[in-house]
Amino acid sequence: MPSPTVTTRRSAARPEERLLDDVDLDLVAALQLAPRTPVNALAEVLDSSPSTIARRLSRLREEGLLRVVGRLDWPLITTENPRQVWIKCAPGRSEKVARRILELAEVQTLLLTTGSADIYCSVYPLLGTDIVDLLTNRLPAVEGIVSTESQLVLRAHTMGQSWRLHRLTDAQADHLHEHAVQVTRERATSPEQLSELEWRTLELMVSNGRIPAADIARELDVSRSTAYRTAQSLLECGALVPRVEIEPALLGFPLNALLSLTVLPQAIPGLLDTLGGHPSARQVSMVAGSSSVIHYGVFRDEEDLAHFITADLGAFPAVTTVNTCVGARVLRRHWTARDGVRLGERVGTFPPRPAP
Repeated sequence: MPSPTVTTRRSAARPEERLLDDVDLDLVAALQLAPRTPVNALAEVLDSSPSTIARRLSRLREEGLLRVVGRLDWPLITTENPRQVWIKCAPGRSEKVARRILELAEVQTLLLTTGSADIYCSVYPLLGTDIVDLLTNRLPAVEGIVSTESQLVLRAHTMGQSWRLHRLTDAQADHLHEHAVQVTRERATSPEQLSELEWRTLELMVSNGRIPAADIARELDVSRSTAYRTAQSLLECGALVPRVEIEPALLGFPLNALLSLTVLPQAIPGLLDTLGGHPSARQVSMVAGSSSVIHYGVFRDEEDLAHFITADLGAFPAVTTVNTCVGARVLRRHWTARDGVRLGERVGTFPPRPAP
């Protein structure tokens, strides 16, 4: 299976990119590799002072440019795999339709798009959700929607937190690896496997993936050692994965594209592996529907996307059709509202723990 070609062309800096300097970009790259790395360790890796790193991190958070959150493992909050939904709207209605869809807590990500669909959204069947009713009644009933097409995610090969800004040295990456979260225990497969204290700790870590044990202890009225052990246990069983929330446009990748690929069945596993390693990949999934594989990527500009389609995808004869929808505006990503490159509030509330 051929390897993708990495495009090196760089466009002139856009206004949003000038919000960050090289120190900020190095800090973002480091946090993407190991989101819970202590400030002192970040300073050592980036050859800076702890006060500088703490100040930069505080500014990025306060200005709504960066947030470290926690991603819950699917089985803890959903009843089945997510759907990717493509929506066509009546002329001039896309914006209003999108605002109505954003009222649904199950909508994890939503983009206004251009191409064969007007709106793309990923829908998660949260605990208590009747997904059939949502997809066949509640969603199509939104005024202004002409048609919907949903695809079941069969295999999520690459997730959003895997996307990286590649600017650190191998030595820096190796040092950060010591602070990266490793799943070392059997994964939790249902909420019932977690105690009430673990569930309440998860609620805090979802909003703040870097929350220290002292803050957990104070919020939950437990000892610091108990809080530390509980948080570590959740990380080690994969119940929660820390992730950096930042708009790729701020890092020089303003173009979002969703590519629906029809692929010969025997070639799907190899294509998933290769696309998952491509520098553009934010989400790569095998789906059941009119397509075989969905590649959600971010690109520097139109030429970067064109090169990906013609050269990188063009190297795979097993890809028989490519349908591209370009993101016109990101309104929500990972349940977090977006206003350009700035992050809004997380949508919805943390789900209650199911009764044992």
